[in-house]
Amino acid sequence: MATVFVESYALPPVDRREVLRYSGVRSSSGETEELNSLLDAAISLSADLLNPRVCFCELALSELDLGGSLDLKNHLRDCHSAIIFASTLGVALDRLISRYGVISPATALMLESLGNERIEALCDAFCSSVADRKAREHLAVTSRFSAGYGDLSLEYQKKIFDLLDPPSRIGLTLNSSYLMSPSKSVTAIIGVKKIKGN
Repeated sequence: MATVFVESYALPPVDRREVLRYSGVRSSSGETEELNSLLDAAISLSADLLNPRVCFCELALSELDLGGSLDLKNHLRDCHSAIIFASTLGVALDRLISRYGVISPATALMLESLGNERIEALCDAFCSSVADRKAREHLAVTSRFSAGYGDLSLEYQKKIFDLLDPPSRIGLTLNSSYLMSPSKSVTAIIGVKKIKGN
């Protein structure tokens, strides 16, 4: 059985343009004072509530069940191992979004968009950390690949949860429809391979 590690992360500053993009604003011309005020409020409301955590393990590719996915197999071509991870911002943000869904839907929408940007920032921070570690071993990593992409069924989430046990490690659960709670959570696989020439 693979060893599962748990890490907490300090997130980078909020990418305001990215949050507004998630809110449906496609260019800077759509950035109104009202939207920026809503974003300021969302950042302030959620500032002390996020709990960015990741659990992960590394498996030899020969040990990894690919779920019958040709897309995942292709993604991991030339890799000798894979890092499987689950990440979450914690349940407090979901509760805040639910509360503001009743009292201020516009604020709830901005909190949703902020959550989307923050979970992507967490995944990016984790993947960057893995890339740095592997580079010191003269190894390279692929981009991340998640259940529901290409021909990798959403049901593959169950295999990831069986492997990592996120409920006990980071408070992340999976329902019968293979959807995760807290909602601002991601599971994915990163391939590890030798750098060509080494």
